[in-house]
Amino acid sequence: MALSAGESFMNEPTILVFGGGPAGAAVAIGLIRLGYQVTVIAKPRPFDAIEGISNRVVEGMRGAGFSLALNEIAEPSPRHATWGGQTVAANTEHLIWRSQFDKALLLDLKNHGAEVIEGRVRNHSRDGSRYTVAVELENGDATNLQGDFIVDARGRTAPSAHVTRRKGPQTVSLLQPWHGPPICPRSAVESFADGWAWMATRSDGQRYLQLTLDATSSRLPAKKHLNQWFRQELGGLRKASSFIEGSEPVAEPYGRTSTAVLCKSNIGDSWIRVGDAAMAVDPLSGNGMFQALSSALQAPAVINTLLKCPERSELAKQFYETRIETLFYRFARIGRDFYDSENQWSISPFWQSRRKWPDAQPVHARVRPNEVVTAFRPVVNNGCIEEKEVVVTPDFPLGIWHLNEVPLARLLNAVRAEPHRSPDLVLIEILGHEKGKWIAFWMEKQGWIGNVRTNSS
Repeated sequence: MALSAGESFMNEPTILVFGGGPAGAAVAIGLIRLGYQVTVIAKPRPFDAIEGISNRVVEGMRGAGFSLALNEIAEPSPRHATWGGQTVAANTEHLIWRSQFDKALLLDLKNHGAEVIEGRVRNHSRDGSRYTVAVELENGDATNLQGDFIVDARGRTAPSAHVTRRKGPQTVSLLQPWHGPPICPRSAVESFADGWAWMATRSDGQRYLQLTLDATSSRLPAKKHLNQWFRQELGGLRKASSFIEGSEPVAEPYGRTSTAVLCKSNIGDSWIRVGDAAMAVDPLSGNGMFQALSSALQAPAVINTLLKCPERSELAKQFYETRIETLFYRFARIGRDFYDSENQWSISPFWQSRRKWPDAQPVHARVRPNEVVTAFRPVVNNGCIEEKEVVVTPDFPLGIWHLNEVPLARLLNAVRAEPHRSPDLVLIEILGHEKGKWIAFWMEKQGWIGNVRTNSS
């Protein structure tokens, strides 16, 4: 039985999570696993949508403790891309209907022992060591909650009036759900002069169409004409007809910002921003939910360190802020390269402003053995942030601690201590034949070491 947010349990701090989406749910479950009492304040999304996610996101959800929510994820379906004047079969993706998925998330939270309050955070204040949070409930009533630590997982809607942010080109997405007869599930992405479209269908006849445009140069009509304008825009796309044939919209087009945003301050002694509340990426990168989970899965260890090991609080903050920023720029560069690969609309303001943002650095830096070093960096270990010796490269500036539970720094140091021996022989002596040979070839592939022997026995 979940305790109320104002009660204490064995003197453990009470943690309040604002937001019940994937990021908020992952943090909450992770904290519960560490023994904390968690209350989640969840407000339904203002619009419904279909989203596509990759296999690695599904695996991340499974590791995060989602169970019922996983049942709402469809089997992989084909995805096509019409880009650069050609239509090609891309990869597959899992399609989820967010309203159903989010409801299942709340049930998962309750099953893990979180108290879930459906409502909206109005405001919060701090008196001494505790927060008081005013919540407007779904039925219109109001209540006050108290807690010791706040996790803000409200996505792009999280308040940011006093937060310094870096923003990409101003981008808006218009989305609209449609419904028609049952159809084979699939999705498609297509570029056009003023932006790009993403379209999806589920087997139950639900369809979803989204147009992503430049917020400053797009000439959108008045709201009363938006539905007609949206349909006309779809009519100019090659792939859209097969998605909307025999179907009708079930709601007016809904607009939301899709601008890439990085908050410059995401953590304090008693609060943290996670998921899209910390950084939100351009949807073209295809990594929105992955990045949300990435920060959320690390946050419980960061919070645990702040609360249980205050002597390492600065280390924990450094760990978290650095990873948020690194993830943001990696995903921003992935999106940039996608935009740059489309060369049909060279004079369009939409495409011009996105081909060079955020910078000219490659997504993956070339790695040479002489650029690879070992150093002590913060890592997640046993639910806390600690310093460990890791391998640092131009492509992994945060460092890599271990691979399949095998610490890598000591192995690289061992190889370098015997420069006249083949690396695979050195590692075979330490790890055994199969594991040593495999780690040696993996290091070579990453650019950490020179050529290894192929005839070692």
